[in-house]
Amino acid sequence: MAVIEAKDLSAGYQDKIIWKGANFTLSRGEFVGLLGANGAGKTTLFKLLLGLSQPQSGELKVLGSTPTKGNPRIGYVPQRRFIDSDSRIHAIEYVRLGAYGNKWGISLPNTAKREYEESWQALDLVDGRELANKPLFKLSGGEVQRVFLAQALIGKPDILLLDEPLANLDIRREHQLTRLVHAVAKSQQVTVILIAHDINPLLPVVNRIIYIANGKIASGKVDEIVTSETLSDLYDAPVEVLRDSHGRVAVLGVEEAMHHDS
Repeated sequence: MAVIEAKDLSAGYQDKIIWKGANFTLSRGEFVGLLGANGAGKTTLFKLLLGLSQPQSGELKVLGSTPTKGNPRIGYVPQRRFIDSDSRIHAIEYVRLGAYGNKWGISLPNTAKREYEESWQALDLVDGRELANKPLFKLSGGEVQRVFLAQALIGKPDILLLDEPLANLDIRREHQLTRLVHAVAKSQQVTVILIAHDINPLLPVVNRIIYIANGKIASGKVDEIVTSETLSDLYDAPVEVLRDSHGRVAVLGVEEAMHHDS
């Protein structure tokens, strides 16, 4: 069974179409990069998967059913989370919120013990055990992202949606986090979709990408999508893809193509 399946899917608001014609099937354990310029509609796809918006047309199946709000089988890390510099909450407690944050009252001793055990296990998945007793405001950007990831994993989701977790990280930490996410996807057989602006940190680890541009979507392996021909077709304007000796990608002409679109 496909974990996520889109057939002729279109998204938009009222009479405005944001993108259309999406056709893709994602399997268990795949690591997928979701790319496109600001405003292209990447977060819109996440809203559809989370059941927060409805398609304009077409069909979307998530774990075999129409998406619904609050699906516990989907873990989600939003783009921005505010951390109060005065907050003293420790990483282990923050991760534990993923297990009991929607409950009323105080957990019974046996329940609390299980929640802490699950929290430690989630931190272990992201190599974050040493962060457990540190307050969040003292963590680096990469460490905070690992804690957020652990909280999303505590519910043992089948799907993990990550909205720009690489933002504001340096190159070294970008590569560390993408390798970590790849390891989690493989070991836990979680289907991961990660929104990013730059393909390069994802190149060594993603199974496929979904690229949104000019109201259209293309999906496939990196070598199929990040090509001059495919991106020029998406943007309806000349786009050139260059690769250096290390395999890194430079995409030229996107800004001109976007101006051409408008």
